[in-house]
Amino acid sequence: MSGTQAVKEGRSAFWTASNDEILRSLGAGAAGLPAAEADERRRRYGPNLAVVGIHRSLIAKLGKRLAEPLIAILLIAAAISGGTGDWQSFVIILLIVLFSIVLDIVQEQKAETAIEALKRSVAVTASVRRDGKVVELSVKDIVPGDVVELRAGELVPADGVLLSGHGTLANEAILTGEPYPVEKRPGAAAGPSPSDAFNALFGGTSIVGGEAVMLVVATGGATRFGAIAASVQAKEPPTAFERGVHALGMLILRLTGFLVLFVLLTQLIHHGLSLESFLFAVALAVGLTPELLPMVMTVTLARGAVRMAARKVVVKRLSAIHDLGAMNVLCTDKTGTLTEAKIVHVGSFDADGADSTRVSGLIRLNSRFAGGTRSSLDDAILAGPPGPAEESWTRVDDLPFDFERRCASVLVSCHREMEMITKGAPEAVLSFCTHVEKADGMVVELGAAERAKITDLIEEKGRRGLRLLGVARRPMAADCRHVELSDESGLIFVGCAVFLDPPKASATAAVARLIEAGIRVKIISGDAAPVVQHLVETLSLPARGIMTGEEISDLKDAALVARVNEADLFVRVSPDQKSRIVRALRRSGHTVGFIGDGINDAPAIHAADVGLSVEGGTDVAREAADIILLAPDLGVLADGVVEGRRTYANIMKYVRMGTSSNFGNMLSMAFASLVLPFLPLAPLQILLNNLIYDVSEIGIPFDRADQEALAAPHAWSMQSVLRFTLIMGPLSSLFDMATFALLFWGFGATVGVFQTAWFVESIATQILVIFIIRTAKPLWASRPHPVLVVTSLGALAVALLLALTPLGGYVGFAAVPLPILAAIAGVSLAYLVAAEGLKRIAMRPFARQGTSTAAP
Repeated sequence: MSGTQAVKEGRSAFWTASNDEILRSLGAGAAGLPAAEADERRRRYGPNLAVVGIHRSLIAKLGKRLAEPLIAILLIAAAISGGTGDWQSFVIILLIVLFSIVLDIVQEQKAETAIEALKRSVAVTASVRRDGKVVELSVKDIVPGDVVELRAGELVPADGVLLSGHGTLANEAILTGEPYPVEKRPGAAAGPSPSDAFNALFGGTSIVGGEAVMLVVATGGATRFGAIAASVQAKEPPTAFERGVHALGMLILRLTGFLVLFVLLTQLIHHGLSLESFLFAVALAVGLTPELLPMVMTVTLARGAVRMAARKVVVKRLSAIHDLGAMNVLCTDKTGTLTEAKIVHVGSFDADGADSTRVSGLIRLNSRFAGGTRSSLDDAILAGPPGPAEESWTRVDDLPFDFERRCASVLVSCHREMEMITKGAPEAVLSFCTHVEKADGMVVELGAAERAKITDLIEEKGRRGLRLLGVARRPMAADCRHVELSDESGLIFVGCAVFLDPPKASATAAVARLIEAGIRVKIISGDAAPVVQHLVETLSLPARGIMTGEEISDLKDAALVARVNEADLFVRVSPDQKSRIVRALRRSGHTVGFIGDGINDAPAIHAADVGLSVEGGTDVAREAADIILLAPDLGVLADGVVEGRRTYANIMKYVRMGTSSNFGNMLSMAFASLVLPFLPLAPLQILLNNLIYDVSEIGIPFDRADQEALAAPHAWSMQSVLRFTLIMGPLSSLFDMATFALLFWGFGATVGVFQTAWFVESIATQILVIFIIRTAKPLWASRPHPVLVVTSLGALAVALLLALTPLGGYVGFAAVPLPILAAIAGVSLAYLVAAEGLKRIAMRPFARQGTSTAAP
């Protein structure tokens, strides 16, 4: 497709067209638009607002939460509890649900806050040519076809091409993340990638050198900045944690429905449908609901957040702690995470490629005395220590840098010695040279073979990701006081200074830790393939396969899903391609984390299951992120992964214990109602049993996790939870029914004694089995946290106090003879031994799925 067609169809690669083509396609001229035409275009294209905030109403946010199955179940349970007079349960459930919803809604403000941060990154006013005059206009009034004048220090208000410029340097780090300023000049670019667009200026970037006259091609949401804003606002698929909670809610809903219908049907057949049997079925439904699950999850996550803060990891969205532990793919930008994100002068080499302090000394003199705007490369040069003879030199004159020559020269004097020192683009400096200085100081003629050798050396260094500045010199007459452009000829090539965004010393060990933890690391960069490959080799990072942004742009989403697992390196990618890669990985079944620090990373941060940024990142990146690393180091992230897995392990302990124990107890009572002439527990006693059991588990957030639980990523598997429930629940029911038979036919217990004895057996086995099924290891091989011991045994003591003292009379309990208590103790002990043996089978599916058996 031609450049003109790209402009007409709104394609992003408008920079491939010539200025004349773009002017014709936009119906514009270098003098600017007439005011009337500009007004008409503003009506057609809308205001130039790249960032438009969206705010969902509080009712909409609340409705979304209430539609979640788990929340709906808990609210129904609260309504039933209130309707049956159990106001204590009603208030407790309602407060827990309310707390959970409020916390979730507060966290949703993250995306809206990110948009506000984006708004602070765009220009407010600009100098625009209208009716042949330059006027200062609000940026929102700029339209395609406008001509804008820009100077150093100003923000670019929209996307466009350079009509003319003088020494134009743009800082595009906001979009690319790269620290080096980019030279801009008029003319049609050859490639469709933004990195090829030497003639294009993009909204949100800034001019850091020179001047520019820009023709606006795209405004508002059509700009690259606007695309980033839209991506940050876009609704993403549910995260791993959200999917898991939703699936758990559906599982409990199905189990509850089955059990309640079963009980009502059997009661109807055997006894007729009385109010008491209806209340019994309702109590079963409430008994199956994990009332404390929102609280256990919140407290567990909050505990994890506190521990992570101690490891320099700040959590903004609590559930992201779970997602961090579940993460099995980490996508990371190169700059700032694997490198230091700063330009460093790392040394110099001579014409033969050997290290040279001579080159470093000459280029330092040039940077110290050269006029004009000092670049980031000059700052890097001058950051080093001065040479021993540097103070002996004085400045006489200079030729500032410009983009025609791509060089800067300075005339310096030391005693009676006069020297012109030139630095600049290596190929430009070399073109001015006729001689070369050897390592021993000898100057020889620069022949074709020697020139070719130096050119090859420069190209080889460039392929390794090194930024170079060529250095040359020319002795001048002792009475010389001025230099002209014509003096930049017949130079002596001395060598090149080398610059690098240095790799982090800790990156290799940090990546190794992540890989050992079962996380595959993928590097996504806007840099060229040789630069990224050299970094990977320098850090000895394991990586296979490479994809370019050009390849990605040619693939449909379905094809990208198929290809994205084959590569660990993604190069020359744009911000929208970063988020496409993240979504493709998620669609292929991975739990994905993305770490970045620039505005260009915000869409991918937003698209990931867990978005990460660093303290020194842009406002937008930090606001879009779920987790912020106080140190830009992957080692800190590896520490956070451990805490995420510990948190998940404790949440799943509650899920396993709650679903299996509650299901077992409710199943026991449902079957007992078929053979007993009375209810095995009164409705109030069922609710009391459930409440005490829930209280016994409030120590779970403080519990330890086995080392095996932290070794690999995990995932919510409702099949595994269901399997555990269907094995351990019926085991509990089997011993419950043995207790029923022993009490009813063996001891001939009265109704009050039967209900009291069975309550004691039920609550004792439920609470004590916590210590068995909290770990996949043998009971004696994994110590619980003291807080869990206190809450569990304390709750058991309260239950026994209520059941076996006169206090129990208020809820229908009766005195239990010692022989029955001894029998109950024996049955309970037998159950605990059986549970210890059977748990290995119940937990086995977790290990098969690559999830640690101790973790769930």
